[in-house]
Amino acid sequence: MKDSGLASIITPSYNTAGYIPETIESVLVQTYPNWELIIVDDCSTDNTDEIVTQYFVKDARIRYIRNKKNSGAAYSRNRALREAQGRWVAFLDSDDLWEPEKLEKQIRFMEENNYAFSYTNYLEIDKDSKTTGKIVSGPKRITKIGMFAFCWPGCLTVMYDVQKVGLVQIANIKKNNDYAMWLKACKRADCYLLDDCLARYRRGRNGSISTHGYITLIKWHYKLFHEAEKMNIFFSVLIAGANLVCGVYKKIKYVKRTHNW
Repeated sequence: MKDSGLASIITPSYNTAGYIPETIESVLVQTYPNWELIIVDDCSTDNTDEIVTQYFVKDARIRYIRNKKNSGAAYSRNRALREAQGRWVAFLDSDDLWEPEKLEKQIRFMEENNYAFSYTNYLEIDKDSKTTGKIVSGPKRITKIGMFAFCWPGCLTVMYDVQKVGLVQIANIKKNNDYAMWLKACKRADCYLLDDCLARYRRGRNGSISTHGYITLIKWHYKLFHEAEKMNIFFSVLIAGANLVCGVYKKIKYVKRTHNW
């Protein structure tokens, strides 16, 4: 297998002791072996620390960092990105899963097409890891304007080339901090879809963003554009509204049901 350089996997964690073992196992079985998994724990109050410790003492590719105080996912992701040593940066939340060939296929896709920024399709699963039957895709190419219109990529599917995109750091916002990263990256490179289902997104876990209503989501989008992107009130409201419309369009166009999983 061709070694195309180190892949840095960014994984913030907080109280996911019931899920993170499965997440780590999905990294350990990757067919592309040259990776580092950077787990930044945000002062979990469950036994996440005990569980992760069992893994990182056995595999030197796993790096475990603990915040001194609870600081939020944006802070944790920023810290992990500063620590990352790889050419390829990928994202995997501590309750989501990858298919074994995820890294290998995506790195090959980016190298063969000279892409700096990409994402893949993903399958939805529930809190018990059972499929909901939904596969989520997106546009073949996302420009800067397209990314502002909507957060098309699933966080667990995104990868970018640090040599072309550089270090990404975002404002310390409570929600939508993954979207904030894509907005930064898309100013430097368009994002392309690898049309293959290579990840599993856990939907419906208590406290996850997928459990909140549209009004709450729109408020978070407004804060993202107004506070993180420094847009005026008019454009912040306008783009937040566009996100609502595009969200409906995505469900119609890019969410499909399957019975093959």
